[in-house]
Amino acid sequence: MTTARLLYFSDILCVWAYVAQRRIDQLTETFGERVRIDAHVCSVFPDVKEKIARQWGHRGGQQGYGEHVQQVLEGFPHVSLHPDTWVRTVPATSAGAHMFLKAVELIERPAETDAEPAAYPDRPSTAAAHALRHAFFAEGRDISDWDVHAEIAQQIGIEQKDIEAEIKSSRALAALEADYALCQQHGIGGSPTVVLNEGRQRLFGNVGYRLIEANVHEVLEGAHPDEASWC
Repeated sequence: MTTARLLYFSDILCVWAYVAQRRIDQLTETFGERVRIDAHVCSVFPDVKEKIARQWGHRGGQQGYGEHVQQVLEGFPHVSLHPDTWVRTVPATSAGAHMFLKAVELIERPAETDAEPAAYPDRPSTAAAHALRHAFFAEGRDISDWDVHAEIAQQIGIEQKDIEAEIKSSRALAALEADYALCQQHGIGGSPTVVLNEGRQRLFGNVGYRLIEANVHEVLEGAHPDEASWC
């Protein structure tokens, strides 16, 4: 059976990745085992305070960015936004949540195990990413806070001590750096970005589900693996 491998890069604080999450979930419902999704993080909000000051200082600052996010999400009824998000609740960085996700991934698939990872919807790391985005965008909680990570670990059935072990050993940090290096390798410039067909096809930003689906069909049924894609 032909399988399409999809690399999905996103920053956990990115509003467009929050919107796109449902589209990625839908791919697994549509294609099942014919699509393999490898989720990775990219660094769009490494230093939130500096980024907002630099990009939104002349447009209302933090309040202006919060209003921008609210306006964006008004067009997407499948997601919700807490009034405190990006106004009163402003995480320091996305890196802490990203390292938490990497710790979960290490626990769900130990390095010494050669087995294939579970299907994307069944991975604890997928549940963790969903929970982090919901906590921030829908509940207005600071997901750069370790206490929030600990609560989410409990929700998805992972022991807090196991998460701490991966972080204290720096294995989670190494996995995070590996993701950031992969972003450089593929030239990832923002969130979310979907990469298919061994890097030949790339979809960035607010891309509709039908376009993503069409690109997956192209990989599964269209081009020979050694040919360039017309997409």
